[in-house]
Amino acid sequence: MRTPLVTVILPAKDAGPYIATTLETLTRQFDDASSLRVVMIDDGSRDETGDLMRRYAERFDDAMVLTNPRPQGLASARNQGLAHVAGDAVCFLDGDDWMQPGRLRVLVDRLHDLDCDFVRTDHVTVTGTRRVLRRAPHPWRETAVPPRTGILPENEPTMVDYPFAWAGLLHRRLIDRGLADFSPGLFTAEDRPWIWRLHLRAESFAVVDAPALLYRRGVSTSLTQVRDRRQLDFVRAMGEVIDVVSHDHEAARFAPKVTWTVLALSARHLVRSRRMTPALRAEMRTGIRSLLARLPGDDVEAVVARLDGPRRRVLAPLLRVRESTA
Repeated sequence: MRTPLVTVILPAKDAGPYIATTLETLTRQFDDASSLRVVMIDDGSRDETGDLMRRYAERFDDAMVLTNPRPQGLASARNQGLAHVAGDAVCFLDGDDWMQPGRLRVLVDRLHDLDCDFVRTDHVTVTGTRRVLRRAPHPWRETAVPPRTGILPENEPTMVDYPFAWAGLLHRRLIDRGLADFSPGLFTAEDRPWIWRLHLRAESFAVVDAPALLYRRGVSTSLTQVRDRRQLDFVRAMGEVIDVVSHDHEAARFAPKVTWTVLALSARHLVRSRRMTPALRAEMRTGIRSLLARLPGDDVEAVVARLDGPRRRVLAPLLRVRESTA
């Protein structure tokens, strides 16, 4: 059997209403079907997701379905898929998203032509019938550059604020170097430490133009919509980001960016936590306090001074606690 050009890793849980569309678009990526391997992970679904995966697996030249009796989380499920990669390129896809025809063929060509570790792309958000192009926040296109150039400035959106694992393609050498895997067990925010490791430790990347990845918003089963304990994984994920950056030889340079990100995301999660149970809300606040305690005081003061009023007000009670215990 011919070695495929790219492996798609597709984990899904209870994606029955959408996953047929997702898989159908994968049949339209290459003229030669042997160019593609599809690794599907049914992560504890209680609907027809697994059956649809197995049905579509028969339509691909090279496909497999892995089944988790109980949900392991998106991070662990993606890691399962990484163990079955064939070929020089790998990408991730969620069960409720889809691709325009030929996207993967273009990305494989650009990855090889630019000879870089990974490529990133824009994507299109889909909310009902409304579609909006969201551009990757990077000033250069079709040019391979060191990934560290995509981290700063701290107070503007950059590539580490665009962590979506499905918005690009990786060369398999990143797997060999231990940079493609995710922190096991994370159900949410799993892509935050992942994207920081890529931009700190990979050697080259590029933002390229390609047929679109369409990201479906407002899906009730999406973890961006839930308000349960899984949202607390944000605290662990951002703690790992602090760890990754603190051990880097340019830690001082990037610390303000980490501080800005932690404060901005903490404000968002504090607002969202208002819809959680009191116990979970208290646990979220405790976790965020632990994150704030790890940030450099001068950086916190500088970032807070530039935050907008609503975010400052949301963070103010926890910041006062931080100051009183510093």
